[in-house]
Amino acid sequence: MTARPMRTTSLEWLTEIPADWEERDLGREAWVRARLGWKGLTADEYVDYGMPMLATPDIKTPHIAYHAANRISTARYDESPEIKLRNGDVLLTKDGSTIGTVNIVRRLPEPATVNGSIAVLTPTTDLDGRFLYWFIASGYAQATFERLRGGMGVPHLFQRDINRIRLPFPPHGEQRLIADYLDRETAQIDELVVEQRRLIALLAERRRSVLDEITSEAVGDLVKLKYLFAPSSEANFPEEEVLSVYRDYGVISKSSRDDNFNRTPENVARYLLVRPGDLVVNRMKAWQGSLGISSHRGIVSGDYEVARPLSDRLHPRFAHLFLRSPKMIGEYAIRSTGIRPFQWRLYWDQMGEILVPVPPSDAQEKLVERLEVQIAGIDALLAEAERLIELGTERRSALITAAVTGQIDVRSVA
Repeated sequence: MTARPMRTTSLEWLTEIPADWEERDLGREAWVRARLGWKGLTADEYVDYGMPMLATPDIKTPHIAYHAANRISTARYDESPEIKLRNGDVLLTKDGSTIGTVNIVRRLPEPATVNGSIAVLTPTTDLDGRFLYWFIASGYAQATFERLRGGMGVPHLFQRDINRIRLPFPPHGEQRLIADYLDRETAQIDELVVEQRRLIALLAERRRSVLDEITSEAVGDLVKLKYLFAPSSEANFPEEEVLSVYRDYGVISKSSRDDNFNRTPENVARYLLVRPGDLVVNRMKAWQGSLGISSHRGIVSGDYEVARPLSDRLHPRFAHLFLRSPKMIGEYAIRSTGIRPFQWRLYWDQMGEILVPVPPSDAQEKLVERLEVQIAGIDALLAEAERLIELGTERRSALITAAVTGQIDVRSVA
């Protein structure tokens, strides 16, 4: 196959593009506009049977979620005819932490509009809307948006900056080929990701059921936690050589960080010392299962409860699995206090009253050994599924960027 002729380009981050491609300003190839403020529109004006007013969460999914959008009256909808959506419009989030979120109106099921955080881009006849969508979704365009972020406090992408973005501009027929190619290839990757996420959900449920077994099979004297563990207020001493700790899926483990995380001079003295075998509880998220028995010496902030074992009646591995079982997490939720779930706190005076069984030592060991084998197998499958999702996501991003910048000649694979 003959190599495609290329030429140098003035586009930032791109050294060359196909020789027959142009470079154009986005603002000359698309009508860019947005609605600011909506003339004092408030949530009280939302209606049940009006026009969908899309917000960023509604355009994050592959298919625009018109059904989930807030709705406004026909009078409000008619106030801004310039942002009434039509098929082929590209929607771009221009405000906040989600700048660069993009979607395209492929099929408009009913009259709809957008809120003030979304810009509407209507391409000219020379620009295929799907190509524009894929260009904005590319790593090249996303890096440009990151550079252009401005505003005080809340990040904002200004309309003038959107208009000035330079894009590689293939002939119209090739734009369609690129869009067709990316529609097809990304759909396959997206299906793989969906399958892996479905598998992760099933594996997570299986993991919970395995942990459920420990609460159903652990038989022994019922003892309150406060008679098995006692709160520790042992402060960390800055001169000690200690390891920082972090929470990973509720498991307390050694940190992989080698910077000054949790070790800065101004706060290190306020951290609590954690020893192997200590129960470490995130007071704010214990009701989500954020607790565990530490296997490392380390430090945690005052947002955590550190409880030291009073005896060896509970084996650390048994205590770790049992205290993180679904039944126990339900107990933590019941005993947590706060106005809203994200403000709930679990304090030791409540947690210490929870009854746990204390089986004979050999029974604890046998039960843990069996369950850990099952959990290890599930965790290996979870890690593989997460790896496939990561690889798929990376592949998807690289494919989009390569296609819209001409690094892949889609004409040969159309």
